[in-house]
This record gives sequence, C-alpha cells and structure tokens, in this order.
Amino acid sequence: MSKKELRKEVIQGRMALSEQEVSSKSNDITKAIINMEEYQQATTIMAYVDFRHEVQTGELIRRALNDGKRLTVPLTDMEGKRLVPSLLKEFPEDLTPGAYGILEPRPECLRPITPGELDLVIVPGVAFDEKGNRLGYGGGFYDRFLPQTGKDCIWLAPAFELQLHDSVYPDQHDCPVHILVTEDRIIKKVR
Repeated sequence: MSKKELRKEVIQGRMALSEQEVSSKSNDITKAIINMEEYQQATTIMAYVDFRHEVQTGELIRRALNDGKRLTVPLTDMEGKRLVPSLLKEFPEDLTPGAYGILEPRPECLRPITPGELDLVIVPGVAFDEKGNRLGYGGGFYDRFLPQTGKDCIWLAPAFELQLHDSVYPDQHDCPVHILVTEDRIIKKVR
C-alpha cells in the first residue's frame, strides 16, 4: 500500500464514522488529554481546529482557555508554506474559514507568537504507527513547523484507533509525535 492509498483508506474510514461516534470518541480522548501531566504542566499550547471527522478539538480548546492556558491555533500561510501560532481569546468567535476551509484566526484577531514559546502542540494527522510516526495530508506544514518548537515542547496527536496502522511509510523529514492518545489508550514514545 502506498502513502496515497493509506491516506485515502483512513480518511474514508474516518468519514464513515457517525457524528455520534466522532463526538463520543473525541470526548474520551479529550478527557484523557486533560488528565495528563503533560497537559496540566503546559502553559502555552497550540491546538489544531478539527474538520472532516478529525478528532474534535473544540472541547479541549474551551477547557484550555478556561484553565487559563495560553491557547493558540495555527494560521496557515499558504504563500510562505508555514504555520503561524496565534493566541486565541474567544472560541470560536475569533475564527473564520481559512486555508482548506479550516477555521483559523480572523485577520483582526491575529496575535502571533513564536513556535519556541509552545510547551505542547496538539498535532493533526491522517494515520499513525505506534512509534509515533505520522502520515499527514501531504502539505508538509507540520513537518516544517514542529522542528521550530523548543527542545522540551511535547508533540501530542489525538487519533481514533482506526487511524493506527503498522506502518505509515515515514520519510526522513517526517517528525514523529511524542504521544498518541486514542479512545482506548495512550502511547508515549521515549524522548
């Protein structure tokens, strides 16, 4: 199976989940994350905004804001092929559809910070293996972004069990995540 075929298969599997299944599994994943020491100790977090049956992050974003965390969401700079973490004050009011139709900061709500300020990055992905290797959507945005974070920053990917596969065919430039959280388990990679 090629990366392209795996990507297609996993997205189809994810899209086949009912709204109820996505919501229920996402709630289990969110609860697991907020109970983790890595979340509790983080002061500045970047979280993706979910779309197309990804693990939902809305409740995690709300909780982080209520917990007094500095919560950022990424702005996708298509021209510069980069992600810009932007502080969020009001969710979802500060957001508007951006690149790929994903919610991102409105121009008047853009409050950029440097990647080095982040303690925890909630990373999206299509498929993962148990070593933390990740198959993204093919744009390379996170593989370019993650190395810019500090050496102690934790990269955590929420994923449904159906997104875990034996191999996701990692390339040399791919950045594996440190922690995977599914509806059934937490997988931590030795750092």
